[in-house]
Amino acid sequence: MRIFEFNAELWLPRSPEEIFPFFADAYNLEKITPGWLRFEVLTPRPVTMRPGALIDYRIRLRGLPMSWRTEICVWEPPFRFVDQQLRGPYRQWIHEHRFESSGGGTLCRDHVRYAVLGGALVNKLFVRRDVERIFAHRQKTLLQLFGPVSSSKPIAAPPIRSAKPDLFSR
Repeated sequence: MRIFEFNAELWLPRSPEEIFPFFADAYNLEKITPGWLRFEVLTPRPVTMRPGALIDYRIRLRGLPMSWRTEICVWEPPFRFVDQQLRGPYRQWIHEHRFESSGGGTLCRDHVRYAVLGGALVNKLFVRRDVERIFAHRQKTLLQLFGPVSSSKPIAAPPIRSAKPDLFSR
């Protein structure tokens, strides 16, 4: 199984203690996910975020309805958490979220390791483009919610590619 990686960074003019609670509410995923996915959280409120928490979603990917279940593998508020797909559209999806104090705000870093049916060709033709669009929408929405404010710090950085960090170590 071929593993692909995606990295993105976004600087927001708020502290990690202000940003993290937004991500601690699973229902806020509905706010930052593009409408074309018709994303819906199915797990009843409140979703208690902790290691082992299971969250069910429904999406429409290229018009096809799909169920998605994730498990929170790592929960370290207000600096980090990792979710892993147990069931869904990917063969593998592990998403690490990091929140680092930086320049009077928070540097939000996303690192995703994923695998798809069809391998490199399907990833190149469809999946990678969709992942980039999803994260571009997410960044735009987060900027509308939490920024920008007057600052010399750049507000958004484009998705970056980097070495493979260990998702489960600090």
